[in-house]
Amino acid sequence: MSDIKKVVLAYSGGLDTSVIVRWLQDTYNCEVVTFTADIGQGEEVEPARAKAEALGVKEIYIEDLREEFVRDYVFPMFRANTIYEGEYLLGTSIARPLISRRLIEIANETGADAISHGATGKGNDQVRFELGAYALKPGVKVIAPWREWDLNSREKLLAYCDERNIPVEKKKGKSPYSMDANLLHISYEGINLEDPWAEAEEDMWRWSVSPEAAPDKPTYVELTYKQGDIVAIDGQEMKPHVVLETLNKLAGENGIGRLDIVENRYVGMKSRGCYETPGGTIMLRAHRAIESITLDREVAHLKDSIMPRYAEVIYNGYWWSPEREALQALIDQTQTYVNGTVRLKLYKGNVDVVGRKSEDSLFDEKIATFEEDQGAYDQKDAEGFIKLNALRLRIAAGKGRKL
Repeated sequence: MSDIKKVVLAYSGGLDTSVIVRWLQDTYNCEVVTFTADIGQGEEVEPARAKAEALGVKEIYIEDLREEFVRDYVFPMFRANTIYEGEYLLGTSIARPLISRRLIEIANETGADAISHGATGKGNDQVRFELGAYALKPGVKVIAPWREWDLNSREKLLAYCDERNIPVEKKKGKSPYSMDANLLHISYEGINLEDPWAEAEEDMWRWSVSPEAAPDKPTYVELTYKQGDIVAIDGQEMKPHVVLETLNKLAGENGIGRLDIVENRYVGMKSRGCYETPGGTIMLRAHRAIESITLDREVAHLKDSIMPRYAEVIYNGYWWSPEREALQALIDQTQTYVNGTVRLKLYKGNVDVVGRKSEDSLFDEKIATFEEDQGAYDQKDAEGFIKLNALRLRIAAGKGRKL
């Protein structure tokens, strides 16, 4: 007999996790607790309650975590200008540590013996969920059905539902794209996207119009920053999740935020995916703009040098790690004077910075001007500066060394 009496499942209410509820009940003869998080996926989460009840679940957690998600995970990540492999804004990756944390907290609250998730054995999410869980509760038991069962196709999952009278929506024809959504992004994988040469179909995209269909008139928007985070849009103060919701709408209407990439998964394979990150695309551009006038040069360059490492840490699932905490402390310290306003022009897929201002700006017009600077900068000083910096090059050249 299994020693697993109660399991907390990350539950969406869809086909996979509905099957998992019954599979856990049948395989482990255990009680299942479901946890459904609203992190801005754009769909009602409350229907998951009725679906869970129909499967005999007695303890059902449905939580609105949108504000916490953006405030405590998305915003800290954007303070670092984080992108993975030069393109990906980590929309899926950054949601996993929050879900892992709540899974563990609920397991502790309910006295559960294990947690479970619906991530497949091929992807990154299994790693992210479980690394987070083990970091927060070292002895936790993790049940990953996709690594145990033989229900490895949609047809087998639907047959399992028929055999056990599991109520799920059945879609005819080809399987839909595999999608993941939250307030930061929506991702698409599978079907024709498995061929990296095939162009994504226009009707696949959900959050943005194509640049060709975007308005012929640009949209201007002003973002106000305080210590590296956006606190107001066009002078109106907003909570973090409302900031992102607003930017998603503005960007999507202007054809901004689409991405088609092949990325290197942590588990070793290459994967082609399409992403819509409209608000995040604006946030990245604007944050770099406000930093350009408020950060010291060497601090800015240091941040840029550690960003790829920070991105890998998040992408690979190590949010709850000492290295991420250390990197975050450094990043957050750099944001003390990242205050001010950025003005942007949104037009047919483009985000152009057209203005930036700050009381903490290091931009000195007296020194930078091409006009008379009234002695603010002595150009003669440059001669010695250049000669000293060229010293090692001059010595090597004098020895006849070739580059």
